[in-house]
Amino acid sequence: MKILIVVGTRPEAIKMAPVILALKEQPWAQVRVLATAQHRHMLDQVLNFFDITPDIDLDIMRPNQALTTLTARLLLDMDDVLLAEKPDVVLVQGDTTTVMAVSLACFYHRIPIGHVEAGLRTWDMDNPFPEEANRVITGRFARWHFAPTESSRQNLLREGIVDSAITVTGNTVIDALLMTAKKDLDLGINIDASKRLILITSHRRENFGEPFRNICRALKTLAERNPDVQFLYPVHPNPNVKDVAHEMLGASPNIILCAPLDYAPFVAAMQRSYLIISDSGGVQEEAPALGKPVLVLRDETERPEAVEQLVVKLVGSDYDRIVSETQRLLDDEAAYAGMSRGISPYGDGRGAERIVNVLKAFAA
Repeated sequence: MKILIVVGTRPEAIKMAPVILALKEQPWAQVRVLATAQHRHMLDQVLNFFDITPDIDLDIMRPNQALTTLTARLLLDMDDVLLAEKPDVVLVQGDTTTVMAVSLACFYHRIPIGHVEAGLRTWDMDNPFPEEANRVITGRFARWHFAPTESSRQNLLREGIVDSAITVTGNTVIDALLMTAKKDLDLGINIDASKRLILITSHRRENFGEPFRNICRALKTLAERNPDVQFLYPVHPNPNVKDVAHEMLGASPNIILCAPLDYAPFVAAMQRSYLIISDSGGVQEEAPALGKPVLVLRDETERPEAVEQLVVKLVGSDYDRIVSETQRLLDDEAAYAGMSRGISPYGDGRGAERIVNVLKAFAA
């Protein structure tokens, strides 16, 4: 069975790497990897880390490319790829523009789609944007829905997806994390081992503008109130983030602003951190498995399981909430212990194995 696996961004590569590696071990599967390179450098370093070389590279990204242009170019390029490759199955992951456009192209070519990390929903098309629309659209085209959790399965059932098309696999990000955490990882940044470290990521489109400035004001206040705490912020290169972050936080002596970290150093940073402040979906999944509390810079999340387990808390871009909840975790040992229990509601490291088993049954 010829399986085309598509990755476009760093999170897609991280979560698809265990699936790619597992399928390559199967004698019944001919695996082809396509990189759209929606994120060029960040995609490449993850694939290199897992020793995966794309068979096809669309190199789709251009500076300041609009979503409409990106979608149109993906559809046209995928038309050529599907005609040339003639895959039996295409696998996509997540909720990027790559995922939505590839799924639409496959629908036009009547090629069955497997959607890894299916069923995440906020039920708000504007938040996150455009990811919520991307995953809803992909869900209408998918033949197989590989849901990471039971609540994701329930979301799909609520939308009318038949139960036989859904498999709860656990999230493959945990597969990748456990594979990576076993290795001797180097953070590559000089951090004082005697001080607590707060790791920060913030890059989401819906926080651009005043919300992001509120986040930076809160981080600056926290740094001033806690001179014995280090703050590490790998800053996204988007000017809406980079310019503001350096303007507002660059002079704080205990805030380290650096370029985005490659995957392995970022896992090392999570392992080293005391707590994490982030708007990343992947961090919400990974950090609880490492026993790290997460304060999420969003008002809604499509990953409610960790919130329900009380190891992740939503604080949005509200200055007062960010400051008070972070300070509480720094000062209150009981509060910190309650959020650092090492619970992993998103998987057991066998997600890729379950996906392989579904496709094997189809191949037979």
